[in-house]
Amino acid sequence: MTAITGPGTPDTPGASPGSPGFAGFLDLRGRTALVTGAAGGIGRACALRLAAAGATVRAVNRDAAGLAGLTAALPGGAPGRIEPRPLDLTDLAAAERAAAGSDVPVDNAGIQLVRPIEDFPPEVFHEVLTVMLEAPFRLLRGALPHMYGQGWGRIVNISSVHGLRASPFKSAYVAAKHGLERLSKTAALEGAAHGVTSNCVNPGYVRTPLVERQIADQAAAHGIPRERVLTDILLADSALKRLLEPEEVAEAVACLCTPQASFVTGTSLAMDGGWTAH
Repeated sequence: MTAITGPGTPDTPGASPGSPGFAGFLDLRGRTALVTGAAGGIGRACALRLAAAGATVRAVNRDAAGLAGLTAALPGGAPGRIEPRPLDLTDLAAAERAAAGSDVPVDNAGIQLVRPIEDFPPEVFHEVLTVMLEAPFRLLRGALPHMYGQGWGRIVNISSVHGLRASPFKSAYVAAKHGLERLSKTAALEGAAHGVTSNCVNPGYVRTPLVERQIADQAAAHGIPRERVLTDILLADSALKRLLEPEEVAEAVACLCTPQASFVTGTSLAMDGGWTAH
C-alpha cells in the first residue's frame, strides 16, 4: 500500500495512526504552501511544520525582520524551504498575485482590537475585515486556478472559536471570523469536484506574544495573578485551563493536508478546550 502521497500520487485511504501518511509523516515535497501572518505565533509554527514536511513555503507578513528570523529557525536538513514574502495584505491585488501557483494556502493573518461597538473606530473595523476576510477571498482567487488545474489542493483557514461564538467588545474580529467560516464552506462546495478541500481550524486562546501581553495587562488592571487571568477570565468557558500551543495548531493544519483527510472538507475543527461544548 502506498501510504505517503506526493505530487501526482492519488490519495490513499486506510493508513492507521502512526503509519506513513499521517501528519507525522506528511510528505509535501514538490508542493507550494502559502502562510499569511507567518512571522510569529500560529503562522510561524505552520510555516515551519509545512517546510519540515517538504513544502516550499511562501511566508507572508508585513514584518520583514520577523520573516528573516523564521527562515533562520528552519532546521538544517529540512526537506522543504521558506521563501520570505514581505507583504501588507491590505494590498489586495498583491495578495492575489502572491497566492498564484500555491497548493496549500493557509490563511492566518489577523488583527484584534477590543472596544465597545459605539467606540470602535470605523477605519479599524474596515482594516480588520480587509485583512481577515477580503484578503482571504483574494488569496483564493489567486490560488484556485492552479489547484483546479492539477486536481489537488488543501485550503486551511485559521479561524477561531470566535468564528463559532461571539464575545462582547470584539465586533470586527467576530464579524470577520464568521465571514471566513462561510467563505471556507463555499470554497469547499465549489472545490469538491476539483480535488480541493477547504476547512477551518478554530483555536481558543493560543500562547502567542499577543495573548501573553493581554494576560499581563489584565493582571495589572485587575490586581490579580497571571494564573487567575487565565482561569477566571480568558479560560472561563474552557474545560481545559491552559493555553493552546502554536505547534498544536500547526499539527492540525498538517493533518488536514494528509491523504487520510481527503474526505474532510467544509468543516470547522474546534481546538477550544471544550469552550463550544457548552
